[in-house]
Amino acid sequence: MGCCQSLCPDEQNPLQPSQTHHGGGATTAAGLDNGGAGDVVGGGIQSFSEFSLSDLKAATNNFSSDNIVSESGEKAPNLVYKGRLENRRWIAVKKFTKMAWPHPKQFAEEAWGVGKLRHNRLANLIGYCCDGDERLLVAEFMPNDTLAKHLFHWENQTIEWAMRLRVGYHIAEALDYCSTEGLPLYHDLNAYRVLFDEDGDPRLSCFGLMKNSRDGKSYSTNLAYTPPEYLRNGRVTPESVTYSFGTVLLDLLSGKHIPPSHALDMIRGKNIIQLMDSHLEGKFSTEEATVVVELASQCLQYEPRERPNTKDLVATLAPLQTKPDVTSCVMLGIKKQEETPSTPQRPLSPLGEACSRMDLTAIHQILVMTHYRDDEGTNELSFQEWTQQIKDMLDARKRGDQAFRDKDFKTAIDCYSQFVDVGTMVSPTVFGRRSLCYLLCDQPDAALRDAMQAQCVYPDWPTAFYMQSVALAKLNMNTDAADMLNEAAQLEEKRQRGGGKGS
Repeated sequence: MGCCQSLCPDEQNPLQPSQTHHGGGATTAAGLDNGGAGDVVGGGIQSFSEFSLSDLKAATNNFSSDNIVSESGEKAPNLVYKGRLENRRWIAVKKFTKMAWPHPKQFAEEAWGVGKLRHNRLANLIGYCCDGDERLLVAEFMPNDTLAKHLFHWENQTIEWAMRLRVGYHIAEALDYCSTEGLPLYHDLNAYRVLFDEDGDPRLSCFGLMKNSRDGKSYSTNLAYTPPEYLRNGRVTPESVTYSFGTVLLDLLSGKHIPPSHALDMIRGKNIIQLMDSHLEGKFSTEEATVVVELASQCLQYEPRERPNTKDLVATLAPLQTKPDVTSCVMLGIKKQEETPSTPQRPLSPLGEACSRMDLTAIHQILVMTHYRDDEGTNELSFQEWTQQIKDMLDARKRGDQAFRDKDFKTAIDCYSQFVDVGTMVSPTVFGRRSLCYLLCDQPDAALRDAMQAQCVYPDWPTAFYMQSVALAKLNMNTDAADMLNEAAQLEEKRQRGGGKGS
């Protein structure tokens, strides 16, 4: 596969903090999130894992200068590269200077802390690499540039007012989510940290959730934009992040990167119109602009305790979202970058063919015939473990199998759930079968979760990837479905060469 083996919740990475499992429900293989905030999404987000240096060299054409998408300058000399994995997924790779993080364990722990986050307002962190002196972070790639580019260096059109309000709101939501999840500190928040995804929606870069080095400074911008308390003690606090958010609001209002002190002088002098971006040509609501100006002023208060918290930011900006039905692509004036779903580059097995056609009846026939041969070795039970509970659990599985054969899929779900809930034995086949049952009952979210659980139990099982591809297709995530189908085909081919268990 194009990237390293995904780490599932119960697997321990040698560099991962042993006391915590950051994978949980939030970072499973295809990224569907069961835990956390209600907004947390999964659609197609890859699980957090460790990448090999060779994978990232291949993805970035050996870190070619042609692939550089961000240069941070002398104060933060880390580069960001655009890359593409073997599975066709685009990534952003941040390459640190060699001694920025001298201790690999510390870097890995920091990366895992950020990697547990999954939200559709973030450009999510999907992996890292520690190889010799190399320290790299891997994130989702956002193809539509930065807020700085759209605000300060636009070519065809400036950002319309409603889109500026959406940017502020989305970034406030991102900060509030991070704070809720125990990571309230964001380093050097500015217009370059706000990125636009393939749909044109604004996202906050995950890279700002880690410092540029173990002992490095948290702000690389001009001192005029730095929170005053940071200048006094060199420490980032949640209130410092709010101050930086205020500078981003000023950028959105003015279309220029003006020093906060200068902006506050205009605000105190009631010169709001003078503060506003002239390129908007008056096409904005004065009432809405007044609310944003007042919020920016609160964020930029000299005393940290007088600044609003992230929930206040969200609550203030939410009522200003007046065009929820207009897509961000339309408001930005960009075309959505839709890729043609990839087609498998190798022959598919009968199961693969059935999954590519989304032929649930054929998949059912194949799973019935396959029975439990792929479960060999996944459970080793001692004589003492053969308790009545085990017998009851196996009986529940047997009843589930009968219902599965009889196409009574709701009963099969109930029986397989009894087996799974006991938890003494794990069976990838049960998860695979229940996944299909959920698909046949029109529950693709649950089907995707089960297919990912099957992968966690048996990481190289092609059937788990095939079932994920069908569930993703049912969720209209066609590019991710095609990628998953390709991964399954690669695993099958690898297994056939190695003479392993069948799929």
